[in-house]
Amino acid sequence: SLQPVSFNNVFRFERFNSLREGFIRLAHYSDLKNRTRVYNLRRGSGRKWTVERDLEQLKQSIINGPIEMHDVIRMAGKNPFLWHDHWPVKDYARVFECLVLVDEISKEADKVVSKIRRIGRQLRSEPGEGSSLQLAPYVTVHMRVEIDWMIRCNKLEQRSGVCQISSSKQEIMERRGKIINFEAPIVVDLAVADNLLNDSSILSGWNKGLVPYEKKNLGVDGIYKKHPCLIQSAIGYEVCSKADILVSNNFSTFSSLIVLERTQKMM
Repeated sequence: SLQPVSFNNVFRFERFNSLREGFIRLAHYSDLKNRTRVYNLRRGSGRKWTVERDLEQLKQSIINGPIEMHDVIRMAGKNPFLWHDHWPVKDYARVFECLVLVDEISKEADKVVSKIRRIGRQLRSEPGEGSSLQLAPYVTVHMRVEIDWMIRCNKLEQRSGVCQISSSKQEIMERRGKIINFEAPIVVDLAVADNLLNDSSILSGWNKGLVPYEKKNLGVDGIYKKHPCLIQSAIGYEVCSKADILVSNNFSTFSSLIVLERTQKMM
């Protein structure tokens, strides 16, 4: 099961505050002066909950209760928040600029990236060149092809009247292979779910010059396995963010966040 992880076990706490002073600030629970007076804020309920209703409830919560007089806000309810729709994307991008991984996780990601680039260099090197070549570039493809994901995407296509969501292995290989413009051969790092690591079919059928690897046949699965699930995701996120080319699915939150961060760095 997915276990929670403390923020400062993943990101550098003080570094976050120093980078975004005046915009947003994190505090330790021990800093709270009054933990007994709690403001209860309910999330939206019902399957037809909308962004507008969500925002209205937020406004009413502020009007009906002196929320600023409380140090602790408890959020109750099962439905996911829609609050992210109420602020500009650039504000989220500013927050992501402050999320600096702790050294332990950053070094683990560097090990994976180094292995990928080393294999890429070996693919391109001529006999006798040895290690004189620079580390080769690599492509990461976020490959979501789980059955539940494919069903979700198919339903979304039907509701939206679109047919551009690549939710199968064949669609990903056909469409994504066309946008990768690098000197061949090049390593294609496949970011896939663990339950697909034993499916050898994901490594076959790629265009000539694209050499696919996932963390198991790359030989780095041991780096991931020694960490909890959320830390593994953080390592995978960093590996994706450092790719020379990222091929992603914009209907995936994981992909969208990486694209947001990479775009912000380019601006």
